[in-house]
Amino acid sequence: MKLFTNSNNINSLKLLVSSNLAKLDLDVVYVSPSKDSKETLPVLEVGGAKLFMPGPASVFLLQEGGMLKDEDLKQLETLLEWETNSLYPMLVSLLQHKQAGDQVIMAQLRSLLAVLENILAKQDHLAGNILSVVDVLVWCDLYPIMTDTRMRKDVAKLSKTCSWFDKLAQHSSFSSSLTKFSTGLDGCKSASLSLLSLHQQVKASPLPVQTGGVAEAVPQPSLSTVDQAQLSAAQTGWTAKPKQNKDRKGPCLPHKGERNILITSALPYVNNVPHLGNIVGCVLSADVYARFARLRGYNVLYVCGTDEYGTSTETKAVEEGLTPRQICDKYNKLHKEIYDWFNISFDKFGRTTSQEQTEIAQDIFWSLHKEGCTKQDSVDQLYCTHCERFLADRFVEGGCPLCGYEDARGDQCDSCGKLINASDLISPRCKLCARCPEVRTSNHLFLDLPKLEERLVDWLEKTSDKWTSNARIIAKSWVKGGLLPRCITRDLKWGTPVPLEGFKDKVFYVWFDAPIGYISITAQYTEHWEKWWKDPDNVEYWQFMAKDNVPFHSVVFPCTLMGTNQNWTMVNRLMSTEYLNYEDAKFSKSRGVGVFGNDAQETGIPADVWRFYLMYSRPENQDSAFKWEDLMTKNNSELLANLGNFINRATKFTKDNFNSTVPEMDLNKDDWEMVARVNQELGSYINLLEDAREREAITAVFNISRLGNQLMQHNTPWKLVKGSAVDKSRAGTVVGLSVNLACLLSVLVQPYLPNLSARLQEQLAAPPTVNVIPEQFHMMLAPGHKIGEPSPLVEEIKAATIELLKAKYAGKQSERGDKEKEKSVPAPGKEKSPPAPGQDKELVSQLEKQVAEQGDKVRQVKTNKAEKAVIDVEVKKLLDLKKQLGAALGQPEGAAAGSKKGKKK
Repeated sequence: MKLFTNSNNINSLKLLVSSNLAKLDLDVVYVSPSKDSKETLPVLEVGGAKLFMPGPASVFLLQEGGMLKDEDLKQLETLLEWETNSLYPMLVSLLQHKQAGDQVIMAQLRSLLAVLENILAKQDHLAGNILSVVDVLVWCDLYPIMTDTRMRKDVAKLSKTCSWFDKLAQHSSFSSSLTKFSTGLDGCKSASLSLLSLHQQVKASPLPVQTGGVAEAVPQPSLSTVDQAQLSAAQTGWTAKPKQNKDRKGPCLPHKGERNILITSALPYVNNVPHLGNIVGCVLSADVYARFARLRGYNVLYVCGTDEYGTSTETKAVEEGLTPRQICDKYNKLHKEIYDWFNISFDKFGRTTSQEQTEIAQDIFWSLHKEGCTKQDSVDQLYCTHCERFLADRFVEGGCPLCGYEDARGDQCDSCGKLINASDLISPRCKLCARCPEVRTSNHLFLDLPKLEERLVDWLEKTSDKWTSNARIIAKSWVKGGLLPRCITRDLKWGTPVPLEGFKDKVFYVWFDAPIGYISITAQYTEHWEKWWKDPDNVEYWQFMAKDNVPFHSVVFPCTLMGTNQNWTMVNRLMSTEYLNYEDAKFSKSRGVGVFGNDAQETGIPADVWRFYLMYSRPENQDSAFKWEDLMTKNNSELLANLGNFINRATKFTKDNFNSTVPEMDLNKDDWEMVARVNQELGSYINLLEDAREREAITAVFNISRLGNQLMQHNTPWKLVKGSAVDKSRAGTVVGLSVNLACLLSVLVQPYLPNLSARLQEQLAAPPTVNVIPEQFHMMLAPGHKIGEPSPLVEEIKAATIELLKAKYAGKQSERGDKEKEKSVPAPGKEKSPPAPGQDKELVSQLEKQVAEQGDKVRQVKTNKAEKAVIDVEVKKLLDLKKQLGAALGQPEGAAAGSKKGKKK
């Protein structure tokens, strides 16, 4: 076997190390390519065949030496793909860059190195505890960095990666391969232009790492064949213009001949602050779909609101010493503020404590009563002699009679998810006084579910095939054993009054009453609410919720509407998620565990980043977990290094080299193939979101930006603009394509990242007419179009910031305030006080820096005359950071806002 190579070639190093490990002899022939040569080196000659790809060539050598088996190779597939498509191209870019890497390349590289650090923190080598071909390839990729004095200082904090590199450097197979190698970036630059370019197939995405160091496969751009029909469609579609969406004024109402979509998300209880699990399962999932549907030109109404009646409210009122009405007013405002910050695009966010709710709920009850779908029965209820009241379900806790969970509620067990009766609890206790209640009898009204069962089962068979899998399973498991009458009244004061004589001292049970809130909130929105709710042939109804809400929405609420014998709009698509966990525990509102909506606001991390990460981690098919480190990794890799990198390159290159003007474009065969691949991803994006598969769909967005990065990296317009007229024309085509791709991305990210979308469209000076999700990628910004001022859209999240936030939001919400109070308070009136004993110096320093940086950003957007909405977002972030700084310094609220710290005249 003969190896042809030039000096200091990192790909040759891979083959030399591999041959040493495999104990194979290589005849190394050194060649010196001319300065302008496009020859790729090294080349491994084996029996007349030539191998150019360093990864497969290394695998071949190790297999030849019996060091690598086929079954081992299969297990290494994901890691090998990551090295080839993510790490290696980045190192090539770094070596080919004139000044040792611009900020964008370095930001990407840091994200990739962070992935390695996470893996090596859990194991000795990249694929486990045994040296593998992955270690060889990655070690050689990193050789120029790790042997560079300046860069080694930059990566010194990555202790596990540095230790791994140094240990392998002492291995004889590695050290003996270095005898003719120079060190550092400068030492390896001479061979950089001869390195194999894989940009045409690059799938440059850092490799996510799960707990335990197991590599998680990254969704990638489609590599399926582009046929002639797709190429022709790409060429035809490029100059076509999509049909514009209708712009209507006034309340949104259904229209004949259009796709009318009614969307609701499960009404959040008003008794607490929503946590991230609540937000992703209900309002955010619904919002992403609603925004998508509007961009597709569908006629959409999205309503939600706070569920304000029932035991939960009464319990919270007792805890806080307020009236139920005061509790509702307080928490409705808090919920609304949180959803506004998360940019949830409700058409109406209402509340169930309304006259419309009373009238519609009572009217539905009378219809059920007249149709013979209600019945009366006596119920053994728990009565607390100390509190002198019947205890509604939420006022009782005890052992679950089905699974034994000790803290089951009186209506449902959070552990097994089964519905239960309070009187069946083991060792029940009053939630108010913790005493054991006694059983007393009370008369109540029931919804006669057995009478409606046959109609329900028939309806489920016809409808539920388009529900999420878990929703179908839960609904069918409910009816499998036969339905029982369901009590719909409670002995409470705070609720919708029961209008039937003999029961007027009772209220409707919250799970009978609350889903009717969807209807009453629509009635609060428009007097023509029946056009949405009593026209099933003309309206699609989509519901979004977590799986614990499915029984009431798939059985109780449908039976309630069926029993009236009226033509109600019934749910067509019941979209339920699994649970989002917090680190290694469960989110819990009642126990205050996890990150809550107001917590997210206080972190200084933009709302769009939270929206992105929650959607990227959305528990669509199985439970998923929020993890602080993963939030950082996903932001820095996908948002910053992938999407943000591409957009910034496209817009800055347009400004710097084409006078902020979209250049003329003359697409060649490779370009049309790229457009066709974008269309493949665009089609996947549309199809997935049409089924509300939101986690999967967002990967298509990042795949498109990867294609854009590949276009730029493969064509190197920064070199072409310095060449001949033909080269400059080619650079114009690449940049014109890229800036149009950025415009398409501004539309596709809008359901997920509405603020980023608005800022990007401002930078592109894109007209409002671009806000349509097209069937095919088309020329959205024509040659001659002037773009605005480019600026970075995504900021890196530092590991130090994550460590501080992780510590801050550990434990229970109720305990966090106590920790803050424990910090020493500096003397009042000082503009800046030195950290007192017990104060977090690192946090203060970090926040001071963030306040200064955000102040600069606010001045910049004002100087650029950005839209008011964009300025308001940045100012709000600045004020939030100042508030956090004031708290960290122990200043009275408002003191930080007046501080001059970090401001420049």
